[in-house]
Amino acid sequence: MKNLKNYLVTAACVVSLAFSAGAFIQVNAAHPAAPAPAVAGQPVDLTYAADKALPAVVHIKYVQNAKTKTVEVESNPFGDFFDPFGFFGNPGNGRRQQQVQTPKKEASGSGVIISTDGYIVTNNHVVDGADELTVTLNDNREFSATIIGTDKTTDLALIKISAKDLPALPIGDSDKLRVGEWVLAVGNPFNLTSTVTAGIVSAKARSLGANGVESFIQTDAAINQGNSGGALVNTRGELVGINAMLYSQTGSYAGYGFAIPTTIMNKVVDDIKKYGQVQRALLGIMGVDAHKWIDAQKAQEKEVDLGVNEGVYVDKVEPDGAGADAGLEQGDVITSIDGKKITKMAELQEYMATKRPGDKISITYVHKKKTKTSTITLKNAQGNTGVVKQADLDILGANFREVTDQLKEHLKIGYGLEVTKVNNGALKNAGIARGFIIQKVNDETVKTIDDIQRLVKEASTSKDPVLYIQGVYPTGKKGYFAVPLEESK
Repeated sequence: MKNLKNYLVTAACVVSLAFSAGAFIQVNAAHPAAPAPAVAGQPVDLTYAADKALPAVVHIKYVQNAKTKTVEVESNPFGDFFDPFGFFGNPGNGRRQQQVQTPKKEASGSGVIISTDGYIVTNNHVVDGADELTVTLNDNREFSATIIGTDKTTDLALIKISAKDLPALPIGDSDKLRVGEWVLAVGNPFNLTSTVTAGIVSAKARSLGANGVESFIQTDAAINQGNSGGALVNTRGELVGINAMLYSQTGSYAGYGFAIPTTIMNKVVDDIKKYGQVQRALLGIMGVDAHKWIDAQKAQEKEVDLGVNEGVYVDKVEPDGAGADAGLEQGDVITSIDGKKITKMAELQEYMATKRPGDKISITYVHKKKTKTSTITLKNAQGNTGVVKQADLDILGANFREVTDQLKEHLKIGYGLEVTKVNNGALKNAGIARGFIIQKVNDETVKTIDDIQRLVKEASTSKDPVLYIQGVYPTGKKGYFAVPLEESK
């Protein structure tokens, strides 16, 4: 997450035991939602919305068990010998392996029941890495939760508990929110369960550079650590956002909160249920708010005339992307999609987040001061319109184990994964045999099976679904392989 001028905290979870709040928690916030139209000068009654929301907002307890991991440390033949005058210089010029115990981590956050059969939406960072998740309902019933799917790009996650007839919160249309409307933030800040705060929608389509896809609803409702994943509710008692970020100079409520709109949430939830992961449609461009680009040019005392002052300035176009198919070029300005006015990048991201590869859109843009419109078919990260499925370790068709201390000593290596068996699969097709020791995949160090499993999942949904593997044979000879993962589609 970028280090902004002020502190941007994901109001995630309250951490206990040997785990500091600063080390683990991103402070994600729940946001109150916009009120129904009220008579001018009359107070807004928020009790109906609170009554609807409280039973549907849950408390999520996170546990990551203590684990043993191997780390590299500077070797020191003198052990703890104290050498205050430095007579022996730095004898520890080598490195050695040492096993360390990671502390047990506990935290808490919030979630929102969206269906009576137990589906709950929360933030990705509330559940990421959890070994145990416990959900406590407003009536104090407790359930173990299963992670159905997560999406780091939007910081959303879908979990489920085995229960029926739950009090689900109706989902509203965040597009209909208006700046100045009253909203409620409902969650569990500082483990203070079932807490409601109120404020207004102070801005929409706000971008903070914290997530890959974001178009936040901004509110001045008080939100703090533990509100992460909670509900932003309008005065009609409808869910319009999932708590996202706290922007503060202190790490606690002293600024603004940000919620992920339901327009983005609905698509993420639907994709996770249907495909197991989000199907992301890409326009194939890099861009920036047109007014920001214009300001940057003026700051350099350059003359600027794009023919328009609002929209998304196209800074780069991928040659084989959907944007190139539409005729977009560097210097163009996107002004609308499917008739929806686009004034900044966050609005473009929010709209694109509702689309899937294969969907057709009509895009209007300004090219050399002339307005053009083109209809295009959106593509996925791999440049086609198919469903992208995340591969698992099985696609490699092999068994692995961490290299033994004896093998490390023999080959003078500090880490790696030994291939202990090769069946039909990607490794066999690439020519990797039993005994080969994998040390790097896609330029990342591989020490554990979890490492390679994560890299397989990431690569299988990337633009280039290939594992570039570096390692060493039992003889000491180095080996390099490219392992395509096309079968993961």
